[in-house]
Amino acid sequence: MTSEQRFGFEWNHYDQLDPQYELQFKNWVAPLGVHDFSGKTVLDAGCGMGRNSYWALKWGASEVTAFDYDERTVVAATRNLKEFPNAGVVFKSIYDINWQDSFDIAFSIGVIHHLAYPAKALANMVRAIKPGGILLIWVYGYDGNEWIPKYIDPIRKNITAKLPVWVVYWLAYLFSIPLWLVIKLFHGPTAYLRQLANFKFWHVHSIVFDQLIPTVANYWKRDEVAELLAQLSVANIKIQHPPNGNGWTAIAIKK
Repeated sequence: MTSEQRFGFEWNHYDQLDPQYELQFKNWVAPLGVHDFSGKTVLDAGCGMGRNSYWALKWGASEVTAFDYDERTVVAATRNLKEFPNAGVVFKSIYDINWQDSFDIAFSIGVIHHLAYPAKALANMVRAIKPGGILLIWVYGYDGNEWIPKYIDPIRKNITAKLPVWVVYWLAYLFSIPLWLVIKLFHGPTAYLRQLANFKFWHVHSIVFDQLIPTVANYWKRDEVAELLAQLSVANIKIQHPPNGNGWTAIAIKK
């Protein structure tokens, strides 16, 4: 089973929208904000169940095209975006997209670090953007998360990524229940964990489950993200931690 299919199981189970998703989206796309999406055509590369497209539309995007590579995921995203006539969801691989000079903004949140060929995916996204348009990605960061590659990745690589995904769904409770108790009791110590303390239990469980199922999960240092973007036809590259300090948000302008 591919990562796309394993994530399809996830979005088939966690397909509900939650108000906390707007805060997550704000973190991931900062320093962009509501005004940056207003009136813009947007591509959501690897849309999952549509939660990020939803907020781009709520913020006034003139049109959003979202895609993912699992039929269950596409169904969930289509359902969540059905109130917007200016939204479209398609079944497509990021390696096969053929849009050219079509969008003001192309973003991919939580996807590029799961790909075997991230450079190819990013080149396709840049081709889809209009000259002067914005490329934005959010990826896992190594800084501050060193314990995940050290302790969690061996479990994922050697055990959970090889197990049937429904088995991992139940095993994830072994991690999500203790995490839930810790963040509720201590509300920290990091800004990200303080944010998680406001989430419902099912949301925390979905995050833990999400960490355990992919076949590829890269935690990149800043210079590694910069190296990926340096291969592209972009300028004004900016790479920074989001406000909650978790991961890297990278923004660039298409030449």
